[in-house]
Amino acid sequence: MSAELPVEHVAVAVVGGGPSGLTAATALAPVVDGEVRVIERERETGGIPRHSDHPGYGLRDLHRFVSGPAYARRLTATARDAGAVLETEAQVTGWDGERRLLVTSPRGRHVVEADAVVLATGARERPRPARRIPGDRPDGVYTTGQLQNLVHLHHAEVGRRAVVVGAELVSWSAVVTLREAGCETVAMVSRYAHAEAYAAFRAWGRATHVPVRTRSRVVSIEGRTRVEAVVLEHLDTGERTRVECDTVVTTGDWVPDHELARLTGLDLDRGTRGPSVDGSLRTSRAGVFAVGNLVHPVDTADAAALDGRHVADGVVADLRGVLGESDSVPLLASDDFRWVSPQRLVSGQRTPRGDLLLWPETSRLLPVVVATQDGREIGRARTAWPAAPGRVYRVPASVVSSADPAGGPVTISLRSTDLRRPPPRRAPRAR
Repeated sequence: MSAELPVEHVAVAVVGGGPSGLTAATALAPVVDGEVRVIERERETGGIPRHSDHPGYGLRDLHRFVSGPAYARRLTATARDAGAVLETEAQVTGWDGERRLLVTSPRGRHVVEADAVVLATGARERPRPARRIPGDRPDGVYTTGQLQNLVHLHHAEVGRRAVVVGAELVSWSAVVTLREAGCETVAMVSRYAHAEAYAAFRAWGRATHVPVRTRSRVVSIEGRTRVEAVVLEHLDTGERTRVECDTVVTTGDWVPDHELARLTGLDLDRGTRGPSVDGSLRTSRAGVFAVGNLVHPVDTADAAALDGRHVADGVVADLRGVLGESDSVPLLASDDFRWVSPQRLVSGQRTPRGDLLLWPETSRLLPVVVATQDGREIGRARTAWPAAPGRVYRVPASVVSSADPAGGPVTISLRSTDLRRPPPRRAPRAR
């Protein structure tokens, strides 16, 4: 099939034009010999921030506090100025051999053959069908992305009373968008005992009278042509409550866009459902790397962008033939966490920002992280920040620095307090 299609050779193909992909292209374009091409299916690059018309972007990578669209424009301009080629309205539909991508665009179908591939396809929220929420099938049920697209790009009306499913960071982004559209959030619904987002968001919610129904779930949506109400169930008591609304927004519950990774047979992590990577963000396939929220669904846009900056060193080393093949030790998460990233430890290899990323399944105010290998503790770290569901928990990678490269898997677990406190110091004897 590819013999009949034109083949275009590039040094690096970056699949996905969101923050991680654009930042990777910006870092790579000036230092590699050959073209760095970003292949983006949308008409414009920038990813999800293009639709998030509120401030809160760019703190970690740009050291600025800007809106989503401004952030997307800035990353796009920076990548283009660095020399990257941005191919938009181009969909990668599959693979045609090692590092050969099948691409469909308004120019027709063609093959992009690359010396290295960076997958930056991001993640998406689970829509209502994937969450198996029963009931009627009326209009007025959206994901956050669909909501922001309607409000910020098409300036459409979305309703007057909304229930937001979820209470994590993106859930509050949905609340802000609803307010801009003149729609009141009458309830946020979280299965956890506390809202997942940071305390500042919860405080803002209380100040603006946004109620959060914790330990609850949506068990039914009612309405014929338009949403009329939802039925909530308390997970502990089983008590059910009917809440009248005309809009439902399902937020969070992220799934990586891993179709390309799966089609080429990359090893996928059972926790993240994205490609398994080492500290350089190299996948199980030589010359193929993965970055951003494809790898850790989901972190903030600026943190994902820093993945793009980090991956450049690994890609350059791979292109120069000095990255090499190194034995790795599997890194596993205990039941305290849904996933850990990266999933493979290579001796002497630095992880992005020097951290391990984990997704907690339980809350700990004063957490102690413990790393064990072959039945013995190899490291522990106490963090000054809490571990909480619904957001990424960062742990210094030094906690696994003592891992034996020839040993078995390393497991990361969580404790509330450090029980191994040093004995109290004795008072000096009086002379």
